[in-house]
Amino acid sequence: FVFVFILICLYAPEGHSHPKGEDPHDAKPDRCKGIEFDAITPDEKGNTFFFKGDHLWKGFSGPAELSNNIFKELDDYHHLGHVDAAFRMHHQDDLSVHDHIYFFLDDKVFSYYNYTLEQGYPVEIQQEFPGVPSNLDAAVECPKGECITDSVLFFKGNEIYSFDIKTKSVKKKVWAHLPNCTSAFRWLEHYYCFHGYNFTRFHPVSGDVTGIYPKDARNYFMRCGEGFGHGGGARRQHCSEVKLNAITTDDKGRSYAFQDAMYMRLDTHRDGSHHFPISRLWKEISVVVDAVFNYGDNMYIIQGDQVYIYKSAAHYTLIEGYPKPLKEELGIDGPVDAAFLCPNQHVVNVIQGQKMYDIDLAATPRAVKMERPIPFPEIDAGFCDADGVKVFIGPEYYSYQSPMILAMGKIKPAPQKISPEKFGCEE
Repeated sequence: FVFVFILICLYAPEGHSHPKGEDPHDAKPDRCKGIEFDAITPDEKGNTFFFKGDHLWKGFSGPAELSNNIFKELDDYHHLGHVDAAFRMHHQDDLSVHDHIYFFLDDKVFSYYNYTLEQGYPVEIQQEFPGVPSNLDAAVECPKGECITDSVLFFKGNEIYSFDIKTKSVKKKVWAHLPNCTSAFRWLEHYYCFHGYNFTRFHPVSGDVTGIYPKDARNYFMRCGEGFGHGGGARRQHCSEVKLNAITTDDKGRSYAFQDAMYMRLDTHRDGSHHFPISRLWKEISVVVDAVFNYGDNMYIIQGDQVYIYKSAAHYTLIEGYPKPLKEELGIDGPVDAAFLCPNQHVVNVIQGQKMYDIDLAATPRAVKMERPIPFPEIDAGFCDADGVKVFIGPEYYSYQSPMILAMGKIKPAPQKISPEKFGCEE
């Protein structure tokens, strides 16, 4: 599996004495002695910045440098000693702010894009984010689909201010069960509260913590050599070893690939890639899936002779009454090899062995309306988007303009290799 390890370093805090009058900037930070971040945020290119004192670390590796080397105007206004909080705005309805980085320092907020301070900034926090207090501890973006609307979560002690970006309304919550977060980080749909040298993963709407936390960040978000790390020294999977079980894109544009009992998000590669257990997002699914497709705002997950249907609203929720027998829901017996639905269509193409069945999802009851052969004895996964149909067999896939051409094709097109750029694997 793919494991991305984030390099994080430590800079001695203000007031620390240095022998022989050494400049503290000359100190060599040790990322593995245990640190507490002031802020963590990605930029519009997907680089992640980690802030401590007046230093930052850019990306997943590399040395620390002074924050004002990159974000120059911060020092011009406040003689930067630290930042209180930072986040990358997610609001595609307003491209004048989408993907901008916001820094919070005392009672001021700075907006940057392409490492340049936006005109008119800094401003008072209350001017830009009414109802949000000064001297924050942390902040993190929460896109629609993960929160109910495009939002920002602001942390101050155990108080959380959920700010609706569009309406500029604020809901205050108290999450007393969560540690006081000195920084917060959204990474690949997961939300992390950093406190001390530990982190706790939380649900951005309810604040719920599922699993055993806190965890030592040195085991997950940095490389610290012997005695640290997780995954038993697991290496990145070679592209030649990839064998997908299913692949789909939901109505919000979120693309997922399923392999064994794991899934990977495919449309967020600028921020990195990682495999997570399927049960992390779809709690009732704990083993390998046979096929997955989306219809409207519902995700269908087929497993053996059962089908699970999830609402793809703010996090996936199993619809009451499911799972149901596949025969009852789609009029076909399981198991199946693959299923896919082309954009703006209501006919799902289900593949079993060398046959493809067309099932009209708008019909009642649902039943097979057409059966056609395909030129493959068996496939692993299928997917259809605006570019056509892709049929996956092991580490290769075959492209067709439409399901009809897949069924009528006598000569197979040249296979294409699964790529590191799309699937985060290693050549």
